[in-house]
Amino acid sequence: MKTFGKLILGSAFATLAMASTAMADTTLNALFMSQAAYSEDDIKSMTAKFEAANPGVTVDLEFVPYEALHDKIIAAAGAGDDGYDVVLFDVIWPAEFATRGFLQDVTDRIPADYTDKVFDGAWTTVEYAGKRYGMPWILDTKYLFYNAEMLEAAGISEPPKTWNELVSQAKQIKDKGIVEYPLVWSWSQSEAMICDFTTLTAANDGAFFEEGQPAFTAGGARDAVAFMKATLDEGLTNPSSREYFEEDVRRVFSNGEAAFALNWTYMNALANDPAESKVAGKVKVAPAPGVEGKSTASSVNGSMGLGIPANSPHADEAWAYISFLTQKDIQDDYAKLSLPIWKASYSEPKVMDGQEELISAAKQSIAVMYPRPLVPSYTEVSDILQKNIHQVLLGQTGVDEALEAAADRVKRIR
Repeated sequence: MKTFGKLILGSAFATLAMASTAMADTTLNALFMSQAAYSEDDIKSMTAKFEAANPGVTVDLEFVPYEALHDKIIAAAGAGDDGYDVVLFDVIWPAEFATRGFLQDVTDRIPADYTDKVFDGAWTTVEYAGKRYGMPWILDTKYLFYNAEMLEAAGISEPPKTWNELVSQAKQIKDKGIVEYPLVWSWSQSEAMICDFTTLTAANDGAFFEEGQPAFTAGGARDAVAFMKATLDEGLTNPSSREYFEEDVRRVFSNGEAAFALNWTYMNALANDPAESKVAGKVKVAPAPGVEGKSTASSVNGSMGLGIPANSPHADEAWAYISFLTQKDIQDDYAKLSLPIWKASYSEPKVMDGQEELISAAKQSIAVMYPRPLVPSYTEVSDILQKNIHQVLLGQTGVDEALEAAADRVKRIR
């Protein structure tokens, strides 16, 4: 096994100081997703800088849709030395991956002073049972994007502070004939829908589990599903939302076909880019609304981390690459599509300039990020909820019947 000297962090280009003895070149296999947050071009640019600063280390990048990321990581776990050296993983997977031994425990690799410098919500992305299985990298949640011109045309002076206000404003916009479907969401039978469901559950002060048992059949979680279905029944939500992922939401909103959209950070830059959007300059962003008497804002923890698979033969080199990508200077340089994990970044001009409104929303949203269930069986739980909630949205079953059926199935797998 090759040995490396100290990893020098804190500069724009972290370097891996090689041991004095000659070493063979190393190739790292790294797995990323090809949607939301950092673009492929961003990641390629960061990687090129890392390779320039670390001669002898090459990184082969693979990009897959988010929906394929989980299974790719699991499949590679049995590939021996031919698997991945660095993987991007979702906040919902550390419990499973740690329990099944897929990721290396890197607790001792992380400098102690990082704990207070990084947002608490970001650390939850990589932690399980008191250990850390990577570095947080993408600190993200869903925000409410709105077309300020449409709101003004409807006589609305401020974006909604509550979900009920959003419905009222959507009705006002629809009644004036400004747009047929004021709301667009990513409600395909996928994790994207569960993220919206979680946001609405958080707003309604709901819960997924209580004392280990499903709690989503009543209270705030039930209210969330009922709200989703009602916006479809009232003709406020674009019915095609039931087939949409996040990029579909961005496309529809950027085409001027919606007044409101719930989406991740990356949409802010692209919806305001004239090359990508017909409504550039008209797009505003705010925290996702709350529910009167229960919350002032709502937010789902959609963060992601970078980890080292247990079977990687290049753990030191992989950690150097992860340390480079996650350092403050690099994150500050690429902050337009994904906001940094570092608290100090939010006073940096190069992070704030041109996205002051987003930063303001982020300060509120990051503070209330709500987790999806942090359980080893999360993938199965999510699949069950996806299927049953989607049936409600399609009008194939009622809210209570669907959630009770989901709870029965979840009880059998936990």
